[in-house]
Amino acid sequence: MAVRERLKSFRPAGHPWWLAVVACSAAVVLGHLLRQLNIVLNPLAWSSAEIISALLSFTIAASVLVRYYGTGNRVSLLLGLTFGVTGIIHLGAIFEFYDHFLKPSEQVRVPVSWMIGQTLLGLLLLVACVINKWLPWPRDPGKNVVALSSIVISATCLVAVTFLVFPSTPPISPHSPTPRAWELLPAFIFLIAAVVLDSVRESDGFAFDTALVWVAGLHAMSHLIASQSARLLDASAGAAELVNAISYIVLLGATLLDNARLFRQVRRLAISDSLTGLANYRHLVDVLQSELERSGRTDRPFSVLLMDLDGLKKINDHYGHLIGSRALSRVATILRLNSRSIDTAARYGGDEFALVLPETNLAAARQVVDRIHNCLEEDEEVPRISISIGVATFPKSGVTVQQLLEFADRALYAMKEQSKRGKMEKRRRS
Repeated sequence: MAVRERLKSFRPAGHPWWLAVVACSAAVVLGHLLRQLNIVLNPLAWSSAEIISALLSFTIAASVLVRYYGTGNRVSLLLGLTFGVTGIIHLGAIFEFYDHFLKPSEQVRVPVSWMIGQTLLGLLLLVACVINKWLPWPRDPGKNVVALSSIVISATCLVAVTFLVFPSTPPISPHSPTPRAWELLPAFIFLIAAVVLDSVRESDGFAFDTALVWVAGLHAMSHLIASQSARLLDASAGAAELVNAISYIVLLGATLLDNARLFRQVRRLAISDSLTGLANYRHLVDVLQSELERSGRTDRPFSVLLMDLDGLKKINDHYGHLIGSRALSRVATILRLNSRSIDTAARYGGDEFALVLPETNLAAARQVVDRIHNCLEEDEEVPRISISIGVATFPKSGVTVQQLLEFADRALYAMKEQSKRGKMEKRRRS
């Protein structure tokens, strides 16, 4: 949680373009310095790095698709499909690399699959921020999948054809100031994507959106470092591959953090009432069942309060349904104020509420009832509200969930009848 908050809150100070210029210059200088080192990487190490990148791409694709089904965000779906295709291209790059490696005369060429995969990812990162404006089907998952799959497939074919039909594959010029000049194309695309993504991202608390900016920036740096590589397996190429892998790890970590947050929200919504924020009926039954099992083992009592808001229909008819909803929320607030951390307050349904009191006998439960009534009497908000409360205690009132709720329900309506008789007697006397 703390990591996600730091990632979300971090934002470069000052002018972002100054940061971009410094980072790009540092990447070029680093690549140039590494170029001077007489280091040759093991082909198996490079292949392993490509396999790891492919596996990270597939994992990101799966995690991002989960995020799409949790949020409906079409950018997530587009990028999930893109990373899936990129992972396939990474695997294809291994075969192309070994084909180059077995032909010494081809050592002055950059594997074209590397350029295709990286250029495709950069272009789709760039258009991802405006994809929601292009697609006219905001709530149709089937159409979204078809449309975005078509975009990814079309973009892949377009980029592949552009590189494959070009008369010259990406060359390496060892004696040039920029041996791999072709690397500047995806570097420029990723740099523009980083600037655009940073300008349009929303402060919605998702680490994924912030991570996309960093991923685009790290990819730009990776290609700038690779632009200084004079051989396929020199130190500059290795550093570029490392930065590329780090970018995938950053995005995967952000996606997993967001998915954990989404699952937490789904779980909370599944067990809580949307209006009052209290537990819903389903969670209430689960808590009662757990208390029955625990109290059955310890032979200690617990109590259940079943409550009904008096005259909710009259409040709705006289003041409107918004005030009626406000009355329900007021009751929920009072229940929270009079609950311990181990208690469970729930909306039983409609205008009915429940409060589960572990380790509480009948006398203590009646004290809670008195505190709730006193809080309602002290509440001066209009309209004034009152509630009727029935009490059931395990095991005297019942030994199952149904028996306890039925006993509390009978006690509740007995209290209502007593209240009605009291009001009628007052009218007669007056």
